[in-house]
Parts: sequence; structure tokens; C-alpha cells
Amino acid sequence: MTSGEAVCDLSVIILNWNTCELLQACLQSLFESSETVSFEVIVVDNASEDESREMVTQHFPQVRLLVNPRNVGFGAGNNAALPYARGRYLLFLNSDTLVTKGSLSALVRFADEHPDIGIVGPKLLNADGSLQYSCRRYPNLAAGLFRNTLLGRLFPNNRFAADYLMKDWDHASVRDVDWVSGAALFIRRELVEQIGGFDEDFYMYCEDVDLCWRATHAPLPDRLRNALGKGAQAHWRVVYFPEAVIYHYIGKSSDKVPTRMTYEFHRSQYIFYKKHYRASTPIWLRPLIPVGIMLRALGTMLKFRRDYWIRKLRGAEKPRRRKGSSS
Repeated sequence: MTSGEAVCDLSVIILNWNTCELLQACLQSLFESSETVSFEVIVVDNASEDESREMVTQHFPQVRLLVNPRNVGFGAGNNAALPYARGRYLLFLNSDTLVTKGSLSALVRFADEHPDIGIVGPKLLNADGSLQYSCRRYPNLAAGLFRNTLLGRLFPNNRFAADYLMKDWDHASVRDVDWVSGAALFIRRELVEQIGGFDEDFYMYCEDVDLCWRATHAPLPDRLRNALGKGAQAHWRVVYFPEAVIYHYIGKSSDKVPTRMTYEFHRSQYIFYKKHYRASTPIWLRPLIPVGIMLRALGTMLKFRRDYWIRKLRGAEKPRRRKGSSS
């Protein structure tokens, strides 16, 4: 982080990888959002091969553009902006998002009113306006089994997965949660200075869960606890705030390389388990966790390959059928 006093209310940090059109729409939504707070925008380009950098330079000269020589992943890519961020707050924002009017101001106002809140997650909506489950409880063994194994397919409406996704409430009210999605993660500058940015051991996925975990386990500074009195919590809070609304066109970067992303997703799951859960896992169960994660990853990759060949074979059959029908 830059040293000294913050010079604006908010630093918006956008990581980009080959999403030129989406990035342009995202930036337009930011600068058309009619905000009453001061903000800066930093775009970090992760070695894109499209016209992203040229587009930013040409159409958004007010944006600070940082260019990584290679794709260093989600956490490291976002962290590259931290030395340049000058806001009191930071908003890590995916390039495949659209910010609705007034949302940035609402986030800053809400955080100003609640100094013990370290991280805020806005409401995320899918492209069709439906709710995206963007705040969740911390993963546990039961949720993992019933979401990421055959049990999840046999019992799709099981209570363990529903509990993890927090489907027991309509997401229309403010609520303390365990973690919020890194697609739009608003964080207090002071907290970043205390616990650091994203853990770069996670190339992609789970780094948002890890950041929120570290926040909710980090002690509030003494000055805050003293100011808030006896009722203050001992640690920073993570809160879901639906007044701020952001559309998220989920997966528009990662779906370009599904096999690689599948590998990284499951690798990150194991890193998170090893970092935060392994010590409390019964010894007899510890070897089974990585095996289960590996089998799940392998099954998903094989499904991608199967679907690829099905599409290819169907595409090859269409010309033959047309030829046969005309003879």
C-alpha cells in the first residue's frame, strides 16, 4: 500500500485477462454511476492477448493501467495494484461486472457508519437479474461432500449445500456472513494494511474465502474496540450489503480454459483445507481429503473431454446428414 494519508474515498481495482469488451462495459458503468464519493480506477492486465490495453489507453485515460508480463493469477494480479492504491477503501472488481448507479457511494457510506466492518460484499445479480449466491458460510466437510461429490448429484437439494450457500434467507437484508465473493469485494484500507492482500499461493479460486477468513480472525485495533465499547466484537466483521448492486457475468474469463481452471479450483480447495482445516481434521481422515479432491477434479476434467468430443462429433455429422438428404 502507498504510505501516507489516503487521497480519495475509494480505489477500484480491476483485474483483466482477455475480456476487452466486458472490461470496457465495466469501466463505462463505473464512470456513469453518478457517485457522490471520490474514486480512482486501477486496471491490472494479466498479459492479455486481445485489445484490452489499447482500449483502456484510448477510451479511459483517467484509469491507471498496470501490465503484468505474464498471467500471474487472481491474487497476485490484484495485489500488484496495492502499492498504487490511494483510497480509504478498496473494491476488488471483476472485469465481467457492471456497477449500478450509486452503489459505490452506498458502500462507502455504509462502511463509514460501521467502523468495525472490514469487508463488505454487495448484492450480485446474474445477467438476467436473478440472484447470485455471492455470500456463503465457511466450507466444512459435510458441505464439501454434498456439493463436490456424487452425493451432491444424488441429493441436489440437500441441506448441507443449502446451508453453505445460505439459501435459508432471501438476501434482501444486511447480514454478517463468513465470506463474500471476490468478484466484488469491498475492503477497508486499514484491514489490508493489517493482514495483507490476497494469498498468492492461490492462483485462482478460494483466495476470497481465505482473505475473509483472515479478516474474521484478525483482532480489531484497540482504538476501535475502546471506541465501540463493551459490545464490540473482538475481530473484524464481514457483511453482506444488498443496497449496493452489481451485475456479474460469471465465468467470462475462466471459461476460456476450463481444464486449467478445474485444476486450479481443486488445487485451491486443497490449499485452503491444508492452511485452515488440516490441523483440526482427525488423523485417519487427513489422507482421504486430498484423494477426494483429486478424484473430483479428475471426474470434472473427463466430463469436459467427453462433452468436447460429443460436440465435435455432432458438428461432423451435420454436413453428412445434409448431403444424404439431397441425394
